[in-house]
Amino acid sequence: MKRSFKNALKHVLVHEGGWADHPNDPGGATMKGVTLNTYRRHYGSSKTKQDLRNIPDNELAEIYRSGYWDKCHCDDLPKGLDYAVFDAAVNSGPGRSAKWLQAAVGAKQDGGIGPKTLAKVSEHDPVKVTDDICDLRLTFLRSLDNWATFGRGWNRRVEGVRTTAIAMAGGNNSNSEENIPSIEYKSVKRNSRGEWVRKLQRALKLHVDGKFGSDTEKALKAWQSENNLEPDGIAGRITYRSLGLLA
Repeated sequence: MKRSFKNALKHVLVHEGGWADHPNDPGGATMKGVTLNTYRRHYGSSKTKQDLRNIPDNELAEIYRSGYWDKCHCDDLPKGLDYAVFDAAVNSGPGRSAKWLQAAVGAKQDGGIGPKTLAKVSEHDPVKVTDDICDLRLTFLRSLDNWATFGRGWNRRVEGVRTTAIAMAGGNNSNSEENIPSIEYKSVKRNSRGEWVRKLQRALKLHVDGKFGSDTEKALKAWQSENNLEPDGIAGRITYRSLGLLA
């Protein structure tokens, strides 16, 4: 199911974003969801931030395959369900994703997918299992203390996974494999212009003109402060996720 992994990874990377190195991001420097510490753990302590920013596709894929896809035995899961389990593993850890799968099929919830879990999977409709996993995932996320800040983005991600995974599993006729959006976004601040300024203004319910002026900056800082983010007036990955513009 090599092609299935490649397609699932494309969808996962939509949610993981591009380059980020915000001082308040606890993960530190991150490229396409891979932190510098993770990159060094796989490819050596000499790796730099610049190396991470230019991470080759093959190294990126290997980190995701070995760290998440293989740990959850996604090659042994039905199409669509493999993506749902994979994305949950990336977002919340392989052990928790495995337990959600086990809960959905009535297997022992030990966090390790083996022959008994896979046998249970084979007895169930993958569309129904996918739906149940997404429900369990949202229930967990809603229990977290920072749901109020990041809940819109998290909800958008899970519902996007639900729709795409069910389509992959044959639950409807949409061709999700051909509908993969860009993973790129643009950080904006005072004097910025363009589409991401317009998206920000729409999210903040401001007049939309694509020009980041004093009114947009004031509204953004107020919104950041109200949502426990640094009120720096800069809209980047963390702010976009909190606003629900990125999952």
